[in-house]
Amino acid sequence: MNKKLLSLVVALLSGSAAFPQIHTMTRKDSSVINRTYNLNPVVVTGSGHHQRLKSTATPVHVLSSQEFREQGISTFDAALTRMMPQVSMAPNSMGTFLRLNGLGNKYILILINGQKLSGDISNNVDLNRINMSRVKRIEVLDGAASSLYGSDAIAGVINIITDQPTQQLVGITSDTHISGHGVLTEAVSLDIYKNGFGSYTSFTHDRADSYQTTDLEYVKGSDTETQQTIAPLFTGYRSNILGQKFTYNPNQHLALNAGLDYSYKITDRPETRSDITGGTDYEMRYKGFRWNVGGIYKFTSRNSLQADFTVDRFRYGKEYDVETKTNAIGDYVQSKKQRMMEGELKGILHHSPLFGRGAGGEATTIFGADWRKDYLTATSGNIDQNVYTLAAYAQHEQKFLKDLTVTIGLRLTHHQTFNNHLTPKATLMYAPGNFRFRATYSAGFRAPGLDELYYHYFSVNRGKPQISFGNQDLKPEKSHYFSLNVEYRDDVIAVSLTGYINRINDMVVKQNVDVDDASRTMLMKEFPEMTQDQADKMVSYALYQNSDKGDVKGVQLNASANIFKGFNLSANYVYTYARTKSGEEWSVLERSIRHAATIAANYHHTWGKYGLNINLNGRLQSKTYYTGTYEDAPGYGIWNLHTTHTFDCMKWAFVEPSIGIDNLFDKVDRRIDSSTRKYALYSPGRMIVAGLKVKFKK
Repeated sequence: MNKKLLSLVVALLSGSAAFPQIHTMTRKDSSVINRTYNLNPVVVTGSGHHQRLKSTATPVHVLSSQEFREQGISTFDAALTRMMPQVSMAPNSMGTFLRLNGLGNKYILILINGQKLSGDISNNVDLNRINMSRVKRIEVLDGAASSLYGSDAIAGVINIITDQPTQQLVGITSDTHISGHGVLTEAVSLDIYKNGFGSYTSFTHDRADSYQTTDLEYVKGSDTETQQTIAPLFTGYRSNILGQKFTYNPNQHLALNAGLDYSYKITDRPETRSDITGGTDYEMRYKGFRWNVGGIYKFTSRNSLQADFTVDRFRYGKEYDVETKTNAIGDYVQSKKQRMMEGELKGILHHSPLFGRGAGGEATTIFGADWRKDYLTATSGNIDQNVYTLAAYAQHEQKFLKDLTVTIGLRLTHHQTFNNHLTPKATLMYAPGNFRFRATYSAGFRAPGLDELYYHYFSVNRGKPQISFGNQDLKPEKSHYFSLNVEYRDDVIAVSLTGYINRINDMVVKQNVDVDDASRTMLMKEFPEMTQDQADKMVSYALYQNSDKGDVKGVQLNASANIFKGFNLSANYVYTYARTKSGEEWSVLERSIRHAATIAANYHHTWGKYGLNINLNGRLQSKTYYTGTYEDAPGYGIWNLHTTHTFDCMKWAFVEPSIGIDNLFDKVDRRIDSSTRKYALYSPGRMIVAGLKVKFKK
């Protein structure tokens, strides 16, 4: 047997033998067997406080851990792209380029339990920092949300809610997933909760090999002559995440928490060779360390004061595995180091109407203050800068009469560089019976990043110099988001239709500036390390500038139904028309997709202590638009079949093996690589996937 395959099989089997037998255990429920599909879960992201999905005035999409298990999902990017058509991703060695409703990474705010996840590589988010084994649900809020969440929330908010059991228990879990091309995810956790004290420890190892869908590329300057290459379409990696969280609830009023997460990732690319192109001299290495402390004091069951403080550090650089003129094997050269510190104080009050009994029903007021400081040190970009932000916000939600709910919010942000900005929000919801009619307006605000302001970057890639400049004359980006939504929801079916417009002013874009003799002289003065030969090859350099505006219009249709007992069907479709205007010309927004849909059919049945779950899911999308000299990437349809088998035959444990097929119809983009070719489909083809989850509980 192949050694690599043998090692994967051993890793899979080790999930069931990794821990000693635990004696005398009692299961109080059999929820792992009895599967229900909740069409009305509790959410927090849309309104800032816990309420049922049908009661929130701002529509929110919810992805649950139950759905992740049923679809065989073990990574964050798979969770979003398989279940949300408005999300697309493009993985590479610099992280993952994430888009939501046509807008890219820097417009999407990613939160973990309401606290910002920092750290990126060239605006590409390192999604491997997210520990999926701890995710309870993912809540996605479309559109500008700056009134509650501040800068960066122009395209939307992705809030990752983690799970910490609060029943008296000692629980040990091993969850393993393997598939082709060296894909392996192994997550182990230890949960202890007793007398108000909780300890939650987890470790996740994730790895994948690099792969190609074609080993050919066009010879530079030719559209017909090809040559072999070892350049991968997908960049392999190895990553580890270690997490520890403590909670303490001394009484019914006070809850304290403290946690830390350490993440490590290194790419695994083919090395440089003299006989073939596509290799690299170094691997990209990333490290992240995040810790937080916080607490909540509940005056009553519905009135509370919450405080949180978070520090997030992230750095990446080059670790050489090929000896070069300047570096030996094993040398590490840091490229970028980021640090974020954030403190927040937040109060939630449920009370009688502020304006007297005639004003209507119960009201909820949220108020808070937020302080954040960002640091950036980039050797490659010649930056060592920091900036702080102060903000105060308030939101009032009130019922009028029986079915009408009005929400008004306002945030005042003081940015060290860009002074003061107001971002209001207003929503209206009319809810007769099982129907919901919603109207939303929200403003967005994004201050240019430190790299966009101060970057001073020079590198040579395959003999070609690359130069980028920041621009300290940039203006902040502002957006106006409008949406109308109609929804019907009961215990059997949920249908929602949303139309929206998101208009962004002063978008910050990296624009190419043509090089002439005068600018060539300027560039050589700015970068003395650049040779005359390299300067002569310069055609253009990049400069961050404010574009005139961006305009995104779209329609979303979401439907879920419990067709009959044990069978659920869901379908989601989005139409997105995303453009940007520079000067007098409108152009399509880079990497935007006009049509996309996701479909999932799920069947579950139990026979005594055995539960069977069968899930068929698909993602279909039209072509991906690329600007400039790049050609558009063709559309595709990917279907996956996954089965899960749950054995709950022991009082103290359950075993859940799974097996499935990813990319059932072997859809692959096998176009020959070229300087003008970009991709949207990164699948290597049809693959068997297998998993084994074992949980011991006392």
